[in-house]
Amino acid sequence: MPGSDKSAKSAKPAQAAPHYLGHRERLRERFLQGGSDALQDYEMLELILFRAIPRRDVKPLAKELLKKFGSLAEVIAAPAERLKEVGGLGDSAITDLKILHAAAKELLRGAVQKRQVLSSWSSVLDYCRAAMGFESKEHFRILFLDKGNHLIADEQHQTGTVDHTPVYPREVVKRALELSATAVILVHNHPSGDPTPSRADIDMTRAIVEVARPLGIAVHDHLIVGKDGHASLKAMKLI
Repeated sequence: MPGSDKSAKSAKPAQAAPHYLGHRERLRERFLQGGSDALQDYEMLELILFRAIPRRDVKPLAKELLKKFGSLAEVIAAPAERLKEVGGLGDSAITDLKILHAAAKELLRGAVQKRQVLSSWSSVLDYCRAAMGFESKEHFRILFLDKGNHLIADEQHQTGTVDHTPVYPREVVKRALELSATAVILVHNHPSGDPTPSRADIDMTRAIVEVARPLGIAVHDHLIVGKDGHASLKAMKLI
C-alpha cells in the first residue's frame, strides 16, 4: 500500500538506553549480594549519587570527589560549602550526602548511649571520629557520664578556628554539676588531621582535672580525633 511505505520511512529508530543505566543496575545487584565489601569506594559513592543525579553518568564525579577529599568518609563528612566547590554536584546531591552523614553519626551515637561507655571504648572512638574527625574548624565536645559510666549527655561545648578552641575549665565543671555528672570525657578535633596533642591541649586538660577533682568529678580521658586517627591523653600518660 502507498501509505505503508511513507509510514516506514517516517518512523524514527528507537534510541538506545544510556550506557550508565545498565551499570547502575549491576552496581545495585553487587551491593545487594555482597554489601559494601563487594564495591570500591567510588562505586559506593556512585550508589549514593544515583538518586539525586538520575540522568548522568556519575562515575567521573564520584572519582573527582574522592580525589578532592581523600576517602568516602571524608566526602560524606565534608562541609556543604566545600562540596559546593565541586562542579556538577548540586544541592540535592549535597543534601543526600549530609543526610547520610547525620544518619551515620546517629547510629554510632546510639551504640554509645546504650552501653557502659568505658566498656565500649571502640564505639566511643568511632562516634567521636565520625562526629568531629573531618571538621574544618576545631570543636570541643564533652561526654558527661553518671556514676555507672553511662552517657548522660553529649554536648558540643565550643567551636574555634582551624587550630584553636577556647575552653574554660570552670565552665566545663559548672555544666557537669548542672547535669549531676560524676565523670567526663573531653573530645576535640585537629583539622590538620594529626591528632598529636599540643602543649596547650595538655595544659588545658590538666587545668580541668585540677578544678574537677575537688568536686568529685573525674576526667576519664581527653581524646583528640582527626582524619589520620586519634590520640588519648590518658593512654599517653599525660593526665
